[in-house]
Amino acid sequence: MTLLRDHDLTRAFDHASHSYDRLTALNPGHRSGLLRSARRLRLPHEGAGLHVLDLGCGTGASTRALLHAAPRVRVTAVDASAGMLERAQAKRWPATVRFLHLTAEELRTVDEGPFDAVFAAYLLRNVTDPDGTLAVMRALLRPGGRLAVHDYSLSGSPRHRALWTAVCRTLIIPVGTLNGDRALYRHLWHSVLAFDTAPVFAARLARAGFTGVRTAPVTGWQTGIVHTFLGRNGSAPVTEPAG
Repeated sequence: MTLLRDHDLTRAFDHASHSYDRLTALNPGHRSGLLRSARRLRLPHEGAGLHVLDLGCGTGASTRALLHAAPRVRVTAVDASAGMLERAQAKRWPATVRFLHLTAEELRTVDEGPFDAVFAAYLLRNVTDPDGTLAVMRALLRPGGRLAVHDYSLSGSPRHRALWTAVCRTLIIPVGTLNGDRALYRHLWHSVLAFDTAPVFAARLARAGFTGVRTAPVTGWQTGIVHTFLGRNGSAPVTEPAG
């Protein structure tokens, strides 16, 4: 199967935005996994004085996870899909959250950042040039800034690969088909199979210049299927506000 890319993928997300939250709610680990990854950023003092980029925010589940993990943080949430962003903006948010309709590449052309941390959930697997996107993310981070990537990245075990395929064939694709979004959820299935395994993606982060790269699994049925990847932009420590 040819994976959806660029404008085709954006249009697919636009179309699926009306049912996206209902479908992800069927996954008992979706929101808890995002929250676990957001907490792994370990933003000090509940995020007071810190500015975080939520890159690929979708309908706002990752943004909500950041606020639960660090309720005093300021968040700029960005997505390339107008439909997904519209769903996110329709929800209630504090004044410390703002949404922008941009791609990662377009962020470099506007006056945004630098950021104290970048949170990217379910993004890198979907971009045409993951190395280029990582370069953008690093350029937007302050020296010592924190990175957390939360994504489907298989462990490399045949058992986890088989489990992912079984879940897609029996649940994700049938439900997506009922909502008229079969192409998007078939893309999800194949994009995970085609993406880096967790060790390979961790090595990709190190090649991109991130330091202290660590990989941590999520819990539940997604163990070995979804991982958190953590790193820093260089070795300088991020400035942590007092109080």
